[in-house]
Amino acid sequence: MAPERSEPVFNAPWPALLAAASILGPNALLMNADEPTILSLALIPRDFWDGHWTGVVTMMFVHGGWLHALMNAAFAVAFGAPVARLLGLGARGGAIFCLFYMACGIVSGLGYAVLHPNAIGPVVGASGAVSGLMGAAARTMDGRGGLGPMFGPQVLSMGLGWLVVNLVMAVAGGLLTGGAGGVAWEAHLIGFAAGVLLIGLFARHAEPADPAPRDPH
Repeated sequence: MAPERSEPVFNAPWPALLAAASILGPNALLMNADEPTILSLALIPRDFWDGHWTGVVTMMFVHGGWLHALMNAAFAVAFGAPVARLLGLGARGGAIFCLFYMACGIVSGLGYAVLHPNAIGPVVGASGAVSGLMGAAARTMDGRGGLGPMFGPQVLSMGLGWLVVNLVMAVAGGLLTGGAGGVAWEAHLIGFAAGVLLIGLFARHAEPADPAPRDPH
């Protein structure tokens, strides 16, 4: 029997690293931004329904400090890795990964705006998009790298655990962002559900896996 090939300890696929970079890079650029700039990029539900629609996208690139950004980046790498491998590591797979990531973030922002249409507090962060990666990763765990069932044991257990964590965030979330923006815990749960539901659609267009090499002998 041939020995198993050892994998590097840190072997995150590039789409997952790109997601993390999209969190950390803008956070560094906006460290000294003034309040009007931050507010123009955050999601403010009442403004969204007044026609300022870009917030559901731009909020993903604004964070309430380095702790918030680093936590989201770490989760993006951890849960983005199996999703990236499912969708493919070439240019096409990477593009599908980015579209999936953005779709989860947008759905989470839209969901929050629907639940709180008159809210004027700014909501920032890529947590909804990262939660989508978590939901999709849970399905790959049930599918052992492939796409598992929508209500598999990992999906249910991770979903329950994420619910508990977010109930805690609802109380202590201000500590995470340092008061710079709202911790929209509802958006996190909506993002997780979006990831579970949408990954099947995106996986249909995944990059074909490379065929296994044939033994010339």
